[in-house]
Amino acid sequence: MTLLHTYPAAKTGANYVIPDSVTSIGAHAFEGCTNLTSITIPDGVTSIGESTFQNCSSLTSITIPDSVTYFMEDAFAGCTSLTTIEVGAGNVNYTEVNGVLFNKEKTALLTYPAGKIGDEHNIPEGVTSIEEYAFYGCKGLTSITIPDIVTSIGESTFQNCTRLTSVTFLGAAPAVGAGAFSGVA
Repeated sequence: MTLLHTYPAAKTGANYVIPDSVTSIGAHAFEGCTNLTSITIPDGVTSIGESTFQNCSSLTSITIPDSVTYFMEDAFAGCTSLTTIEVGAGNVNYTEVNGVLFNKEKTALLTYPAGKIGDEHNIPEGVTSIEEYAFYGCKGLTSITIPDIVTSIGESTFQNCTRLTSVTFLGAAPAVGAGAFSGVA
């Protein structure tokens, strides 16, 4: 019981505690679990797979434990109620600033919670890349400012940000992945 492969999408109950024996959460494991508002990930889980929590539209917050060393960027795509991501203080690979997920060095913005309150966001200085699906489905976001040292914006980064009307580059526009602005106002 080390791999959590699939959680039934129609299962009732708002909270789920992943068993302590689990060390890996598989791709799409919780995809479409619209009843879940919270999931407890035990310290000991080392990897979170592709689209793991995709479209968990009621999930409001999550804590990534110290043990996680591998995380797919699209894990939270479509989590429209997610307002904050917390990271264990001892995690050597990831960190968060005001509920936004970054790599430990804060050079890559990994996930901006789609339900985060506020209609504008300024990418912090020091960030050089905005990863795939980082802002996917942020329906409240209307304005974003990108610093001049950002060199890449990943695939589907701002996809389905339906209210996004202003993108300001403080330098030259960086390389932009396919579909980065698909479904944008």
